[in-house]
Amino acid sequence: MTTVSSRPATTTAVPPAPDAPARLIVAMALAQLGAYLTILTPVVVTMSIRVSQIAPDDKAAALGTVLSVGAVLALLGNPFFGAMSDRTTSRFGRRRPWLIGGMVVGFAGLLVVALGGSVPVLTAGWALAQLGVNATLATLTALLPDQIPARQRGKVSGILGLMTSVAILAGSALAAALAGNALLMFAVPAAIGVATVALLVTILKDRPAEKGHFAPYRLGAFLRTFAVDPRRHPDFAWNILSRFLLWMGLSSLTTYQAYLLIDRFGYTSGTVANGILLATLITTAGLVAGSAVGGTLSDRTGRRRPFVFGAGLVIAASLAVIAFAGSFGVFLAACALFGLGEGVYLAVDLALATDVLPNPDDAAKDMGVLNIANALPQSLVPILAAPILAIGGGDANYSALFLSGAVVAVAGSLLVHMVRGAR
Repeated sequence: MTTVSSRPATTTAVPPAPDAPARLIVAMALAQLGAYLTILTPVVVTMSIRVSQIAPDDKAAALGTVLSVGAVLALLGNPFFGAMSDRTTSRFGRRRPWLIGGMVVGFAGLLVVALGGSVPVLTAGWALAQLGVNATLATLTALLPDQIPARQRGKVSGILGLMTSVAILAGSALAAALAGNALLMFAVPAAIGVATVALLVTILKDRPAEKGHFAPYRLGAFLRTFAVDPRRHPDFAWNILSRFLLWMGLSSLTTYQAYLLIDRFGYTSGTVANGILLATLITTAGLVAGSAVGGTLSDRTGRRRPFVFGAGLVIAASLAVIAFAGSFGVFLAACALFGLGEGVYLAVDLALATDVLPNPDDAAKDMGVLNIANALPQSLVPILAAPILAIGGGDANYSALFLSGAVVAVAGSLLVHMVRGAR
């Protein structure tokens, strides 16, 4: 005879993961700042100056060539290095070798850019820099799901997102201060990047990947990295598409604002860094406000999609104003609006992405795939900008370029509603 106990079954409660230590969050933020200072300062300021020095009569097309080749390699390298980081069994951990190694390679590539005297040499150096820094960025992105509990991700995502614009601001200031010296314009931001990532490496508690846990990473596996099955992971696929379109809008300004200031508002290659610095100060003020409010409210309410949607509309509105800005003052006012929308977006989007990852154990690879949505616009915008700027057959048609950015930003903000796995 079997006796059935009347006592209720008991379960062992799993204690919540402890909060991430403040020093780790600070180190992650500084490393994010340093890596983006290294790679975004050329995109926003110094590469356009360098190209205009070397090819002044064909600067827009030459800039498109240099940036697009580098961005294609960033697109390929980001998920590759993310997957390699997931699989690394080094006794130094699976993240640390790629964090510091990538920055050293990026530094070397930027030295080639600074010392090169032709567009092909600039292109080769920039390609090397993109590969190196994207190895670091892919690994940095994986640290959010690796190291930060879900309840802190909105706040930390906001801090990390803020570092992008702080990097642009700091890079603009450095470019303005060092505009007369090509070597220092590229080397100083890169050296700061190496130092900040090295600090994170000394603090990070990293573990190697378990041997045999992952299958060997062959060509077929690499190619499958770029495949996202929307039937199995629809939220991840929709988030990639939404992010891609919003970054197309963001990139339309960051890539071509230097030439907008030169061609519309009378700046020269020698003074444009000062104009970009002022615009970046205004943008960053809006971004700080948007990031602080967006990240906090998103965590407090547990909602992500409404903030991304609203941010996309604000970004689109600012680009529409810039498209027809007839004075530098109006342009600066639009930059403040742009920064507000960008701040809210950056504060929330990364947290939304971590909520819909297909496989948390393969976080670096999946976040690397997601980062394609950031890298690909850097490649496509310079390619697509040339025919758009030529519309009308006269002067460069910046109105058409920024209106196109506004349209795709609206589309991206609408598509975030298709991400059902996040509120």
